[in-house]
Amino acid sequence: MTPKPYRPFVSEDTKMQEFTLRAVLLGLVLTVVLGAANAYLGLRAGQTIAATYPAAVISMAALRLRGGSILEENLARTAGSIGESIAAGAIFTIPAFVISRAWPAFDFEHAYWKSTSLMMMGGILGVLFVSLVRRVMVEDPELPFPESLAAAEIHKAGQRGGEAAKYLFYNIGLGGVSYLLGALNLYGQDRDFFFRVGDLGRSFVRLGTGATANTLPVGGVSKFAAPSVSPAYIGVGYVIGPQLASLNVAGSVLAWGLLVPLLIYFLGPDIQKYVPGAGGEAAWDGLANAVWRFFVRPIAVGGMMVSAAYTLFRMRKSLGIGLGKAFAELRGVRPPMATLGRLERYMSSKTVFAGIAVIFVLMAVLYVNLSGKLGGGIAAAVVMLVTGFFFATVSGYLVGVIGSSNNPISGLTLSTLIIAAVLMVSLGVSGTSGVIAVLGVAAVVCVSSAVAGELLQDFKVGYILGGTPRTIQIVEIIAVVCASLVMYFPLMILHEGNKNLGGIGFRRPG
Repeated sequence: MTPKPYRPFVSEDTKMQEFTLRAVLLGLVLTVVLGAANAYLGLRAGQTIAATYPAAVISMAALRLRGGSILEENLARTAGSIGESIAAGAIFTIPAFVISRAWPAFDFEHAYWKSTSLMMMGGILGVLFVSLVRRVMVEDPELPFPESLAAAEIHKAGQRGGEAAKYLFYNIGLGGVSYLLGALNLYGQDRDFFFRVGDLGRSFVRLGTGATANTLPVGGVSKFAAPSVSPAYIGVGYVIGPQLASLNVAGSVLAWGLLVPLLIYFLGPDIQKYVPGAGGEAAWDGLANAVWRFFVRPIAVGGMMVSAAYTLFRMRKSLGIGLGKAFAELRGVRPPMATLGRLERYMSSKTVFAGIAVIFVLMAVLYVNLSGKLGGGIAAAVVMLVTGFFFATVSGYLVGVIGSSNNPISGLTLSTLIIAAVLMVSLGVSGTSGVIAVLGVAAVVCVSSAVAGELLQDFKVGYILGGTPRTIQIVEIIAVVCASLVMYFPLMILHEGNKNLGGIGFRRPG
């Protein structure tokens, strides 16, 4: 029995406004605001959150007041959500240039054009890379795309009238209230009032170190042991289902419930030799976090690299089909654009490959300029191109499984740093120029991976709602350029603000 063809929310033959000036302008405003907010959140908390939900709600509310269509709302949300990806790529890599003293300062003269070039080239590459494999991944029935489904439902709720939208905003309010209750000290000494598992944590630490209950610092164990509850993660867990949610929980339990106490136990009194700052009067939560940082997290990064390679191996057939179609178009095997249906219109492979070639040349010139070495700059550009496509595809797959909120961009960046560093050293590129080349590769690949994952998520929402793929690609490139041009300024303001409050900005102490 042949499966029924997929039918989007807006059928292919429906005439509806989509690419309009008001939708694009609203999306660009959202991408700047939400990108800046995520830059602050990422620098403070070490992670960003998906901007697709607030962008969907705001675009729906703003455009419906002026009679906007659901495809306009989708386009505004698409443009509005990409700023978060640019911010994610920037915060995980750009400060490293200053911390490593590869850049003398983070002022406008020394850092603006370099930061903007890296972000813009990485963002455009992310759009081009994911365009090559868009169809096979979006139409893969095994990828649930949890956040895409949720974002599509937000837009559908607005179209179904006031009753559906009412429940949407009720639940937004409920999530906000539960978050505030968790953040305020209303129910005890620590904010995690939903769970009181301090005794369990105390047992873990006592098992790991042989300490007695009387030797444990007051308050340290409860902070180490009590998990925080996030309405966002509850919602993502509900959307992705019990199987994938269980995998996420299993990773946390394996790390904090097994590996951390086990390593503390076996390291014992010699822990100071292996974990900087551990031992003595260090609080137990600080000790646990140090073990996680220097032991467990590198283990996780290694596991991610292996799983990324295995993921691509599993996807080899579908990727081969997608790339085969793309190369076939280079030989002229594509119907004219005018003969294609609206849902079959997308950026031609000739344009995509030409864009990748132009970006490669520009990045080679930039890397040579940054590192001061011709061979090192060209080698860095080659490494960037190969690892960029590799991790952009992996990022898209991970977003299809767990959503962009849980997309481990920082882990992919660490993997890129390791690969780039090994290759640069093997090619004889070392010293300051080597550091700059490695960080330059990491910056572009990080931004590219973040944008690729977000764009694939947007493609899936468009696939569900009936958006035009080519229109989505065009507005994403516009939004990437806009976000890259302004993202330096939030980073600079946060850098200067931290120094004015007594911090050191992005620069390391000493």
